[in-house]
Amino acid sequence: MAHQYCTFRLGGHLFGVPVETVQEVLRQQDLTKVPLAPPAVSGLINLRGQIVITVDLRHQMGLPPRDRDKPATNVVVRTSEGATSLQVDEIGDVLEPDLDRFEAPPETVPAQVRDMVVKVCKLDHDLMLVLDTEKAASVNGKAA
Repeated sequence: MAHQYCTFRLGGHLFGVPVETVQEVLRQQDLTKVPLAPPAVSGLINLRGQIVITVDLRHQMGLPPRDRDKPATNVVVRTSEGATSLQVDEIGDVLEPDLDRFEAPPETVPAQVRDMVVKVCKLDHDLMLVLDTEKAASVNGKAA
């Protein structure tokens, strides 16, 4: 059985998360800053009355900060701790690649990124890194 992945770009890389973990995708949101929060926490968003923590995936993965003039997109994922918003550069398509295209992450993937990637998928013109949403949403070893 093939699985569907919601894809997004971050720092030039293509990432995917299982569609069943995605609650929704939002354009740039107004963030409320959280004093003394870990650097990976961008802030909180109010999602129709639900307060959702927003994690800057660029920071989580040791990538350079996003240009201030480029809006972020938020991928709200469901984790064991509840909904968490992951800030990404841009949203992509939903893909359903064949299972034989998946393999373990290669050593060429930076260690900080590889820690959050469960597998990679060789697409025709790109490499999709499949993200572990629990690890991506965790800040300082604790779920956000």
